[in-house]
Amino acid sequence: MPQQDRAPETGASIDDAEIARFAALAEKWWQPGGPFRALHAINVPRLTFIRDHLCRIHQRDSRDMQPLKGLRLLDIGCGGGLIAEPLARLGAEVTAIDAGEDAIAAARLHAENSGLTIYYRHISAEQLALEAERFDCVLTLEVVEHVADLPGFLEACAELIRPGGTFFAATLNRTAASYLLAIVAAERILRWLPPGMHKWSKFVRPSELVAPLRRHGVAIQEISGISYDPLARNWSLSRKLDVNYIALGVKN
Repeated sequence: MPQQDRAPETGASIDDAEIARFAALAEKWWQPGGPFRALHAINVPRLTFIRDHLCRIHQRDSRDMQPLKGLRLLDIGCGGGLIAEPLARLGAEVTAIDAGEDAIAAARLHAENSGLTIYYRHISAEQLALEAERFDCVLTLEVVEHVADLPGFLEACAELIRPGGTFFAATLNRTAASYLLAIVAAERILRWLPPGMHKWSKFVRPSELVAPLRRHGVAIQEISGISYDPLARNWSLSRKLDVNYIALGVKN
């Protein structure tokens, strides 16, 4: 592995305004009732989807304590490490990158305090793709709706997957329902997220994810919705793709 971090010198997909917005909240990633509490809540179905499919593909028992042991995972746009840490606890060898230096610092500190070994780097996906490393699985969760160049970003993601490896992306669909629920309700009324955190115009329809990935050898095999039940007050996997969804792809 490379021995030192490198700033994201090459990263056409990086949106500086988005990085600055998240940098202002870097110290609050791990506050359960803080500005990222929606991500904490949605982590359960996201992690279940990822774990179960990786176990199926690699013929592992999901009931084991560390069913992902030996798998090399890359978390792109890791933020404070909300998905990197549970994946490391499941036994995966996790590399996690982010274009925000403050996020990486917060993630690294939390992992150290939690006794977890995660290789955090302040580097862009495009820059990392120039290196020789390739991974069994690449994840980018709640990231594609924040990048400046979606096709270029997805090309870098595909390049980082080894042949036969897997890709997971979670994002928001660009629909009327997502505008009402993710922008109006979640940001302006319920304040689950800071107002202005998302731009509806940058939400990604499944077809806009599938086509660029296919051009670079990654075939989306399954897409599941992630829905909120206001009565049970929890998130779960569902068939509804009109707001949140998570996709699984495999590289040829």
